[in-house]
Amino acid sequence: MELTLAQVSKTFEQNAAVDAVSYTMRNGVYGLLGVNGAGKTTLMRMICTLMKPTSGVITWNGRDIWKLDAEYRRVLGYLPQEFGFYPDFTAEEYLLYIASIKGLRPAAARQRVDELLHTVGMERVRKKKMKKFSGGMKRRIGIAQAMLNDPEILVLDEPTVGLDPNERIRFRNLISELSSRRLVLLSTHIVSDVESIANDILLMKDGRIVRSGTPRQLVAGMPVRVWRCRVPKQEEAAYAKRYRIANIKMTAAGTELRILSEQPPCAQAVQEDVTLEDVFLYHFGETGGERNAVL
Repeated sequence: MELTLAQVSKTFEQNAAVDAVSYTMRNGVYGLLGVNGAGKTTLMRMICTLMKPTSGVITWNGRDIWKLDAEYRRVLGYLPQEFGFYPDFTAEEYLLYIASIKGLRPAAARQRVDELLHTVGMERVRKKKMKKFSGGMKRRIGIAQAMLNDPEILVLDEPTVGLDPNERIRFRNLISELSSRRLVLLSTHIVSDVESIANDILLMKDGRIVRSGTPRQLVAGMPVRVWRCRVPKQEEAAYAKRYRIANIKMTAAGTELRILSEQPPCAQAVQEDVTLEDVFLYHFGETGGERNAVL
């Protein structure tokens, strides 16, 4: 099982949305992490054959996915950021309808729908109309429709957008369970969505993969240090002009700043452990001289 991107680019009116991306993925969870507009969705749409690369090639087990055509799509499951559904369909009716479109025979479709409703924890509301579902419930049905053909590749584009914290945790646990025997590619701009479940994380910026590795490798490879520094309130703006600020906390003794810097930013600075959010800020945060925050 191997999905390979070799110098894959996509250009729109001379603007490169994806720029010479090369990477190989195998079994496990891969987190595609970057701010909105980084090129994540364009890359995923190319992997799902919804968009053809301007240049480069994507292969599945050594064969061009465009030449594999339907043979490739049979091993592919895709959940776009916004997926269409009929609001007056029940969860069961919707999944049976999508199963028919995907070519599953009626008896096999019903068995598969029963299995997936159980897997995503929606068995009890199978007869409920989808227009009455919460955001998290709709996303779980979205996962179920992507899993109808028992895909070897599962592609999820910003799957936790709009979910509350409990739904986000439930969704992460579900993805982790589904990844045991398949390749899962999950795009997001939320660090916590991939920090605990991804085997490898790809940091995407301006259409390029700028760093990749396990969460531990990315943290260990952080080029700068992280410091905790307590400063008077009136000096906060001056520090924000000079450094990237990961966090600001107001205390009775003054303002406590979490600062990314090679050298101690103040005499009383205390070095802190680096987190994946710090890595994200280093690569995607605003530069000194602007108000800095993790996006």
